[in-house]
Amino acid sequence: MPELIESPPFWMYIVGLLLVIGPLVTIHELGHYLVGRLFGVKAEAFSVGFGKELAGFTDRRGTRWKLSALPLGGYVQFKGDMNPASIPDKDALDASPEEERRDAFHFQPLWQRALIVFAGPAINLLAAIAILASFALFYGKPVPQDMENQTVVARFSEESVARAAGVEVGDRIVAVDDKPMKQFQDIVRAVAIYPGRDIELTVQRDDERIEIPVTIGSTIRKDRFGNESKVGVLGIYSTEQQYRFESVGLGESIAIASRQTVDIVRMMGTGIGQIFTGERSVRELGGPVRIAKYSGEQLSLGLQAFAWFAALISINLAFINLLPIPALDGGHLAFYAAEAVRRKPIGPRGQEWAFRAGVALVLMLMLFVTVNDVVSLTLFGS
Repeated sequence: MPELIESPPFWMYIVGLLLVIGPLVTIHELGHYLVGRLFGVKAEAFSVGFGKELAGFTDRRGTRWKLSALPLGGYVQFKGDMNPASIPDKDALDASPEEERRDAFHFQPLWQRALIVFAGPAINLLAAIAILASFALFYGKPVPQDMENQTVVARFSEESVARAAGVEVGDRIVAVDDKPMKQFQDIVRAVAIYPGRDIELTVQRDDERIEIPVTIGSTIRKDRFGNESKVGVLGIYSTEQQYRFESVGLGESIAIASRQTVDIVRMMGTGIGQIFTGERSVRELGGPVRIAKYSGEQLSLGLQAFAWFAALISINLAFINLLPIPALDGGHLAFYAAEAVRRKPIGPRGQEWAFRAGVALVLMLMLFVTVNDVVSLTLFGS
């Protein structure tokens, strides 16, 4: 009997994409804009989307607020920028009188420029923490009823790399590569993103501690929508657990959300590194088509699932923008770091060529992941 795969209606993909990308891009650019305004920098344009302007207005400060045709990003163009990538317009800046330079971005102190650039990714991270903290605040934190047996091996899967390596039923896994394991989920997190990696399990067997080398196995997990993901597994199960939810205060909810955000960022960094080393396929890279697919699917599952997905994408947006690629926020910050070390900025010609190369790289990457999406996905359930 063929496997039944659920598919939301097509309109839900479009609505989901717009509800995710639109607000997250807007708050990202608002981060740049508000910190720039705090330091007295004039914003000439604030755009949600790229390309041709569809609608807009100019405020009393001279900023053009607009909605543009391609809703897959956005930008703030400050005074002195040649274009939305914030490449300095050297000729215009050199020709401008002293009084005209006061509110131009590229004449601000280095630390202010760095804060303005960093504000975009930072507000995306804060938005994700706010979403995740609201979950913890509303639902509480899950606590196992039986903490004592959380990491005790109760049984094995049919094909278990842990059993083949010498782990036995009743063993307590106390550490993975010397990192203490307190809950079964700690073990899952320690192996899930490392299929094929050699690790060392520390198990407690009766009164003896034993070090057991294991090569993490791998399996392909498929969700209800047919999306596949490669995960690392040991092939072990703990005892069935009952959970209760303990209420938490605002401070603890923020701490929980911050730890979750750090874990997600670490997983993203590990995943990118594994693609470069060949441990994972480039087909796992996703672009706008895949985001649209996942957005619609999560929206069909309800507000809670969609809000969690939005938090994940917000973290992803911050992570990508902080990569040291010219034309992205991380590229600007890399230039500012070089400027701080050299005590003078990189030459305008060098900056311009680097940013143009960065834009070309980003466009090629966008094209690649879009083609990758179309080839890899069962597009919108068809």
